[in-house]
Amino acid sequence: MISDAKKLMPSWAKPHARKAVFGARHMSSSRRALPSFITIGTQKGGTTSLHEYLSHHPQLLASSAKEVHFFDSGLNPEVDTFAAGVSWYRAHFPLAAKMGPYQQAFETSPLYLFNPDVPARISALLPDVKLIVLLRDPVERAISQYFHEVRHGFETLPIQEAFDAEKARLAPALLKRNYKDLNFIHSSYKSRGHYCEQLKRFYAYFSADQLLVLDSAALFSDPNGTLQRVYEFIGVNAGFNLDNVAPSNVGKDKKDIDPAIYDSLREYFQPRNEALYELLGEDFGW
Repeated sequence: MISDAKKLMPSWAKPHARKAVFGARHMSSSRRALPSFITIGTQKGGTTSLHEYLSHHPQLLASSAKEVHFFDSGLNPEVDTFAAGVSWYRAHFPLAAKMGPYQQAFETSPLYLFNPDVPARISALLPDVKLIVLLRDPVERAISQYFHEVRHGFETLPIQEAFDAEKARLAPALLKRNYKDLNFIHSSYKSRGHYCEQLKRFYAYFSADQLLVLDSAALFSDPNGTLQRVYEFIGVNAGFNLDNVAPSNVGKDKKDIDPAIYDSLREYFQPRNEALYELLGEDFGW
């Protein structure tokens, strides 16, 4: 019934309706749960598909918005969601009284892995939380992000020029530690693939048994097998199987890529991938 009402609602009214609904949730935030686990990354690594799969498990309750963007302060340079406080964050989760004894709340915000401020912030509020990381071959991830930014109007340079411009584009944001800078968010094609560096920031605050690091290729080649690993990690019924495991939010790279771009990226990421494998004790074969 509610979904039918949404379809009939004029577009101009929808933002007002969402604001009213969130306002009501915010008023009851003190009675709402906090997440037991969070998927923290990586962007273009299959997090949307994983979030969708997990939302079908009867013991798991997803946040009202897939990407809450609390600990990274949000995507809008003019609004700091972290400064909005814990009550704002809690408003995205279910009422604790309506959760079953074995149910868990969760959220997915793939920018968390990349933002240096996030590990300390999560640890301060949720020291016992479990964290899931989906890592994609950084070459394919960088190219996928490029086309994503082109589709959304954030990128106008040709692909190689965009990659070459990244260091200069990100330099001012990194110097000022301004992680809401639009270039930091939208032009970080290669930097987001520095997985070892990003994971070390989390290992400084969380024990190894609080992080599950997966190759996203495994999620798509063996969805239910990978989900079983996730279920066991977070402590829910691992015998649950999904019938529909079609991937979600799959972007279309509309142009052929010059092989030289692949060669350049593979050379760039090779030492970084080797450092990652040494950190994890696992070789993803990228």
